[in-house]
Amino acid sequence: MRPIRKRIARVALGAALFISGAAAGRLHARSAAAQNRFGQPKTVLHVVVYKFREDTSNYDREKAIEGIKDMAGKIPGIKNIWLKTERNQARDFTGVYAIEFTSAEAAADYAESPVHEAWSKSWQRIRENSLSFQVSNP
Repeated sequence: MRPIRKRIARVALGAALFISGAAAGRLHARSAAAQNRFGQPKTVLHVVVYKFREDTSNYDREKAIEGIKDMAGKIPGIKNIWLKTERNQARDFTGVYAIEFTSAEAAADYAESPVHEAWSKSWQRIRENSLSFQVSNP
């Protein structure tokens, strides 16, 4: 009887190892798949690369960038803003900011907003140059 118990114990241990290995593999596959998930939101990103005039004071620079926050609070359809330039490969430019709109319509409304127009007038006085892009998903 003893050899039968040993054999049953070995088969049970082998089955337990197989099941735990299969479970660990399944968990690893799930975590790998989760790392590769991404979305394609229908929002619109308005990205601006800008260069301030050399004679623009730090105060005026900060005031202009803070003005983007003010606009975001007053213009409907602005979802997020990015104001701090982390990396800028356009060496001739001072910085970058981005505004995320909830839709293409919200981006169009922003462009025609009196709040944006007022901010833009002060912005154009202190910037030497800027390039802007809008990106979205189909």
